[in-house]
Amino acid sequence: MRTQNIESDITVVGGGLAGVCAAISAARLGKQVALIGNRPVLGGNSSSEVRVWVVGATSHGIQRFARESGVIGELYVENQYRNPEGNPIIWDEVVLDAVRAEPNIRLFLNTDVREIDTDDVDGERVVTAVHGWTMGSEIATTFQSPYVLDCTGDGLIGYLAGADFRIGREARDEFGEAWAPETADDELLGSTILFYTKDVGRPVDFVAPDSAKDITATPIPTSRILRSGDSGAHYWWIEWGGHLDTVHDNEAIRDELRSVIFGIWDYIKNSGRFDADTLDLEWVGTIPGKREYRRFLGDHVLTQNDILDQVDHHDAVAFGGWSIDLHPVEGMYATEAGAHQRYSNGIYGIPFRSYYSRNVANLLVAGRDISASHVAFGSTRVMATCGAGGEAAGTGAALALDLGVRPRALAADHADELRQVLLRQDASVFGVRNTDPADLARQARVSASSVATTLDPVELVPDAAVAEHPLDSDLGVLVPVDPQLDGVDVLLKVARAATLTAALWTTGRRQNAVPIDERMRVSVDVRAAADPQWVRLPLVWTPDEPENVVVVLGADPDVSVVLAEAQVPGVLTLPHRPQADGDQNVAVDESESVIAWPAIPMRGRTPRVRLHPQTSAFAAQQAVGGYQRFFGGPNLWMSRPDDAAPHLALAWDDEQSIMAVRLVFDDDTDVELNTLHHHRTPDRVFPELVRDYVVETCGADGVWVERVSVTANRRRQRVHDVEVDGVRGLRVRVTATNGAAQARIVSLRVM
Repeated sequence: MRTQNIESDITVVGGGLAGVCAAISAARLGKQVALIGNRPVLGGNSSSEVRVWVVGATSHGIQRFARESGVIGELYVENQYRNPEGNPIIWDEVVLDAVRAEPNIRLFLNTDVREIDTDDVDGERVVTAVHGWTMGSEIATTFQSPYVLDCTGDGLIGYLAGADFRIGREARDEFGEAWAPETADDELLGSTILFYTKDVGRPVDFVAPDSAKDITATPIPTSRILRSGDSGAHYWWIEWGGHLDTVHDNEAIRDELRSVIFGIWDYIKNSGRFDADTLDLEWVGTIPGKREYRRFLGDHVLTQNDILDQVDHHDAVAFGGWSIDLHPVEGMYATEAGAHQRYSNGIYGIPFRSYYSRNVANLLVAGRDISASHVAFGSTRVMATCGAGGEAAGTGAALALDLGVRPRALAADHADELRQVLLRQDASVFGVRNTDPADLARQARVSASSVATTLDPVELVPDAAVAEHPLDSDLGVLVPVDPQLDGVDVLLKVARAATLTAALWTTGRRQNAVPIDERMRVSVDVRAAADPQWVRLPLVWTPDEPENVVVVLGADPDVSVVLAEAQVPGVLTLPHRPQADGDQNVAVDESESVIAWPAIPMRGRTPRVRLHPQTSAFAAQQAVGGYQRFFGGPNLWMSRPDDAAPHLALAWDDEQSIMAVRLVFDDDTDVELNTLHHHRTPDRVFPELVRDYVVETCGADGVWVERVSVTANRRRQRVHDVEVDGVRGLRVRVTATNGAAQARIVSLRVM
C-alpha cells in the first residue's frame, strides 16, 4: 500500500457532471484542483454505468431559449459532434477529454472518500483534509485545500463535516409550498435502473432468471406504458425505494429494480402481446441511479415559490427550467402517473446562497445536494442544471480565494463580481449585462459591415421554402420589440373576406417566451384574394427597454398565414394547442402557458412578419456590453445575408494594449440537445455558428494586421491570447459560417 498527500487550491469530491463542471471552471481561473470520483468513469448518472440522459432547463424543448451554456453547454455541443448516435461509451470520453484538457486538474478515479478531518478555525468549522482510497492501486491519499466542494449527490462529505441538512419532504406551511405535504415526512424520490435492447434480425429466445418478478401480479401492465421498441431512459419510471433510505437500502433497491426489469422483459418477450421476436436484451444496469438523498442548508433554501414566481435573486448564478417533477413514493408500483410536473413560465435563477453550507465555512455544494426544499429539488436535480450549478460553485470557490473571503461574504458583498466572472465564462446566467471594467470593447465605438433589420424569414434566408398554414387555432408569434412597435405586417392568404382579430401579449418577464398578459386587441377587415397579401396589424407597444412580445392571430378557417422554412433569432411560432413532451407516463396541467402555447410543433417554421419600425435587435452594439443570451430579445449582432464580407469592428481614440480576445458565437440555445439523443437534431454542428474567421488589429497608421485565423470552428466560445500594444482598431472578419446565411456574433470582448 502507498500513501500520498495532495495539496491544491480546491478539492472537488464527486465525478458527476456537477463535480466535472466545478473542477473545469475553477481550473480555468488558474486554480489547482483535485477532482475525486469513486467510479472508473466520470459523468455520474449520465455515465455508461447508469445511462441516464442529460436534461436541463430546456425540459425536452418545452422551455424556450433555455439550453445551458458554459462548461455543460460545451459538453453538450461537443457530444453532438462526436457522438451523433448517442453512445454512452463515447459520452464518457467526451467528459473525460474535457477534464484532461485542463492542466490545472489532477484527476483521481476509483477513489472513495469515507473519512475527512475538520477543525474550528477562528470560530468557524472548516474541513481541513479529505482522505481517499484508490481501489485496485492500493493508494491512500490525503487531500488538503482551502476549499472543498461536495458534489457527491448523496452528500457524504457534508454529512461527515457536520453540515446542516434535510432528508425528506418539508411540511406545506414551512415555506408556503402548495405541492408540499401537509405534514413533513421522510419520503423521497426513488432510484432507477435502466436497460437497453437491440434488434438482432433473427428470432431470439428469452429465459427469465429466477429473480424475475411476475409483473402481471403488479399494477405495471395497466398503469405504465410498455412498448417493445423502447429502452434506456424511456423506462425512467422503473423507480423504487422512495419509502426506504435510498443510501442504506441501496442493495435491496437494486435487487428489486433488476427483478422488475427482467420481469418486464419476460412479459414483452413471452406474453405474446408484443412484436419482439428479434429483440435481445443487450444491457441491464447494476448501479441504481439515485434521485434524492441529503439536501444541505445554505443561507437560502430554494422553494417552489422561487421557481414558479421566477424570483429575482441578487446573487443568481445558475438557472433551471425543468418542471417541478415529483413522483409517487410507490414508484413503479403506483397506479397514478409516474410523475406530476409543473412548469414556470420560463427559466428561473438559482442563488449562490444555495451553493454553500451555512455552518461549514469552507464547504460548497453542487448537484443534487444543494440548498433546496424537496419540491424545488424536483426541478433542480436534473443533470444539466446540476452542471450549471457546479460551474457556479467552482467559480465561487476560485473567486473566494482571490478575494480572501468566505462564500457567505461572496454572496452578500461580491455577488456582482461573481456574476460578471460567470458571464465572462459564458456560464449559465441570464439577465446579467456585461459591465466588466477590464473589457476594452465597452469603451470602443462599435460598427459592422451590415446589420439585419428585418424579421421576415424570406428576406433573411432568400431561398427558404414557403407554405401556407391555416389558422385552425390561435397562433402566437414571438417577436423582439427594440426599441418600439408601431405596427406589424403579416403575410396572409385569405380565401373569403373576413374580420381578423389580433392581440399583443407581453411575456411577463424578459426571459420568458410565452403570452402572459394581453395588452391590446384589434380587428382588421381582410379581403379575399387569390395570392397572399400583406395585412397591417395596428398593434402599438413602447417598452421602457427591449422586450419580447407575442402577436396572437385569432383562429379563422378562411385565413392562412404564410410560413417560411427558416428560424429567425428571437422569433418563435406558438400554436395554441396544448402539447407536452409526449410521455404518457407523465401528468401535466395543459393550462400552463408553456404547455398551452408549445414551441415544439412549429419550430423552424416562421411566419412572414415585418415590424414597424424595422428592428434594432441585431445591431452591432448588441455584441458589446450585452447579455450574451436571450433576454428581452436575441442579444446578438447579425449581418445581412447579402453581405459578402461581414465583419464587426471596434475603434478607440487612444492606443490600447490588449492581451486577449473573447468571442461568443450563436449556437441557437433554443435547440434542445440530449446526450443520448432521445430525439435527433439535423446538424452535428450548429449551422448558426461562425466556422471561419480572422481577428485583425490596426494601429494609428490604419493598417490591418492579422492576429488570429480560425477555420472549422464548431464551438460557441473561443478565447484567443493576443498580446499587442498600440491598438486603435480591432475587427472580426467572418469568412464562412457552418450554414447560416448571415454572420452572427453574440459577444466580443477585448481584455
